This record gives sequence, structure tokens and C-alpha cells, in this order.
Amino acid sequence: MSYIDMIGKTEEEAIAKALAQLGMERDDVSVEILERAKSGFLGMGGKPARVRVTYGPDEAPMEEIVAPVKPVVEAAPVVEKEEVKAKKAEPKPQAKKQQPKQEKKVEVPAIDLPVSSDSNAERITAFLSGLMEHLDSEAAVKVYEEEKGRYKVILEGENLGQLIGRRGETLDAIQQLTNYAVNSGNEKRIRVHVDAENYRARREASLESLAAKVAGKVKKYRRSVTLEAMNAYERHVIHAALQDVKGITTYSIGTEPNRRVVVALDRENG
Repeated sequence: MSYIDMIGKTEEEAIAKALAQLGMERDDVSVEILERAKSGFLGMGGKPARVRVTYGPDEAPMEEIVAPVKPVVEAAPVVEKEEVKAKKAEPKPQAKKQQPKQEKKVEVPAIDLPVSSDSNAERITAFLSGLMEHLDSEAAVKVYEEEKGRYKVILEGENLGQLIGRRGETLDAIQQLTNYAVNSGNEKRIRVHVDAENYRARREASLESLAAKVAGKVKKYRRSVTLEAMNAYERHVIHAALQDVKGITTYSIGTEPNRRVVVALDRENG
């Protein structure tokens, strides 16, 4: 097995630089945080983060070497003068106009729940409609009551990527703001779950796939793997996906918002 050490302003930057140098994906390596970044006081005395990125021998980046090929020089054909004139007279073909790329439409499964119109749903709709207007988004707000005190909100429309954000960070922020706003002054607390373009289900499936892949690498190389920082819900998905996998254990380290899941060998039950 091989490894490289890399430094960066943050742990994420150091990992990204290492992956770029190796030409590998995040889930193809194991990452060890050697030193966490320190900001210092008023920008002075800070220290960069230092990480060690380990990859297996079968995962080492390879460069494809292509032998140079000498161009074959052919004798120029003899062209009559009249033929040359005719060729000059031919109009040049017009370049085809490139059609603008259309954003792929995400299919969202139908929700088998009635649209809610109670007082809580009205408060949720009013807050989110105002927020969408503030964000210059034309997304429509639909509120469903999953069970008493639990509401599911679907943001519908086109090009909702800006409302989802990188790894759902914007969507999480919208959900947190909505819960805070609708529960302010409420005697009974309610829970609001916000989704767009079926992102939550797609992200959950992606995390379960990542968990299985990482568990396989931990068993193969017999080394713990520390995943990137995740929110509480995403960490729960990883823990749940691997709780019944023989020989594997998981636990969380660090503090929010940089809390991470460690996937390790369960030596007692392995």
C-alpha cells in the first residue's frame, strides 16, 4: 500500500489536493487526519491541516503512455487548373449551431399522501413561499402530513439545484429555518421534512452504496477509513447500513459541523 501526505487550509482542501494529485475518487482511498487546521488569532499563528491519503496497490493511479506515431506523408495529387477553380467556387459549409444543453429533468415519484391544509401547513406554506420569493425561485410549495405532528414538504419546479446545494447543504438550511420559524411560539412542536427532486432518497441510496464499498475496503486492507464530515442524518444512514455487516463496526468522531463516521474492523466479532 502507498500513501501521500498533503497540507491545506482545511482538511477538505488537503484531501481535495491529494485526490487531484492521485487522480482518484474520495471513496477509493482512506484518509487519516494527521493535524487539524488551526485558525489562530486574527489570522496570525494559524496552522494548516495535514492529512495522509492511503491507496491500495491495485488502486494506484496509472498514466497511459502512447508511442508517438510518425505521420504518413503522401504525395500531393496533381490537380488541373480548371478543377482548382471549381473547388474555389464551392461555398464553405456552414458550421452547425450548437444546441444549448438542456438540464436533465429528475423524475420524482408520486406521493401517496393528501395535501395538508391545517393551520400548521398554512404556516409552513406561508414561510417557504416568502423564502422562495426572497431567493428568486419559482418553486411551488406542497405540504403533506405524514403523521400527526410530522409534515413532508416538497418543493416543485425546474432547475432546483440551487435550492439543494452542494450535498444538500442548502436544502438542510432551508429545512432548519422552516422548523425554527413554524415552531416559534407554538405550544406543540412539529417536525418539518423538506425535499426537492427526490434528493433525500437519492442521497440515502448513494450513502448506502458508499458504506458497502468502504466496508469492503476495510476488510480487504484491514485499515479503518474515516469518511468526510456529514450531518447527523447522513451519519445515521451509514451506521444503519453497516450495523449488521459481520466484522465491521462504525463510530463517530469530532464535533459538529465536522463530525465524521469511522468504519473499522470489529476484531471481537470479525
